[in-house]
Amino acid sequence: MKIISIVGARPNFMKIAPIVHEIKKYAETEHLLIHTGQHYDPNLSEIFFEELGIPRPDINLGIGGGTREDQILRIKEKFNPVLERENPDLVIVVGDVNSTIACAEAAREKNIKVAHIEAGLRSGDLSMPEEINRIATDKISDYLFITEKSAIENLKKEGIEEAKIHFVGNVMIDTLIKNLEKSKDSGILSKLRLKKKDFIIATIHRPSNVDKKEDILKILDIFNEIQKKIEIVIPLHPRTKNSLEKFDLMGNLRSMKNLLLTEPLGYLNFLDLVSNSRFVLTDSGGIQEETTYLKIPCITMRPSTERPSTITEGTNVLVGNDKEKVLENFTKIIDGSFKEGKIPELWDGKAAERIVKILNI
Repeated sequence: MKIISIVGARPNFMKIAPIVHEIKKYAETEHLLIHTGQHYDPNLSEIFFEELGIPRPDINLGIGGGTREDQILRIKEKFNPVLERENPDLVIVVGDVNSTIACAEAAREKNIKVAHIEAGLRSGDLSMPEEINRIATDKISDYLFITEKSAIENLKKEGIEEAKIHFVGNVMIDTLIKNLEKSKDSGILSKLRLKKKDFIIATIHRPSNVDKKEDILKILDIFNEIQKKIEIVIPLHPRTKNSLEKFDLMGNLRSMKNLLLTEPLGYLNFLDLVSNSRFVLTDSGGIQEETTYLKIPCITMRPSTERPSTITEGTNVLVGNDKEKVLENFTKIIDGSFKEGKIPELWDGKAAERIVKILNI
């Protein structure tokens, strides 16, 4: 059996790592790892191969940045010759980035089977490109591997055959569990002179939060209020950095005395920081899941989430960009009245093992 797995953006690396390790156990299976290059900042890509022990990709399509439509078109143009040459039995895609839908479409157009890991998640917000990618990828996939039970109903509503849907758990949690002990030796706390539970992590990068000046000013106002009471550590995403520079607001951020800016961090450093933080303020998807597993409070600055189990079972709350709601939950965390949460079903480090077994590799 020949399998091609796709990575393209930061979250994909954590999701594909346990799959790569599991497939390695089957010597008769030929496996190719392809990096589309959708995330072109080396801080957001190369370090992940090193830390997660994934072999360097067999092929790098070198796509780089661009609009959603432009990226999808260029990925398909460069991936098609690979499919023709390699003729795999299966293409594995993960998550909801542009690489996910582009490579799934390219494979489907050549009648190659597609497996979508992290299928069935829905925010209900079609203004998010990721939501469009999720729906479109699920519609053309042969195997839909889901992380939580809400995905079953989502897929059934969209007419997906139940036989294609497999509840296997969360591959990103596989990676977290495997690397949690190792992350404790990262040394990042001493390097940044931080004390356990005496700081928070903030990761904000969604277009709805940073692409318009009035929105990013709201975020800065929230940061300013919080840093008066606890130190904020911000691994600055390239998109956020570009917006701050475009609107001449970098000085506003740097003027906050209790706020520490860093470059984007490697996985182990970031995991160590999150594990030791008081709480996380984010608009990311995956961090909602990681904090739920770690039982770290998470305040998510989005109006909706495609990961409802992090709210119904976990440690996550949605606040949009509402300053009052952020501060209200901040107060609950500080005074100890914030919810505790529990780990969702099958988030046990064995998702990749279940996936490979179902694929009958």
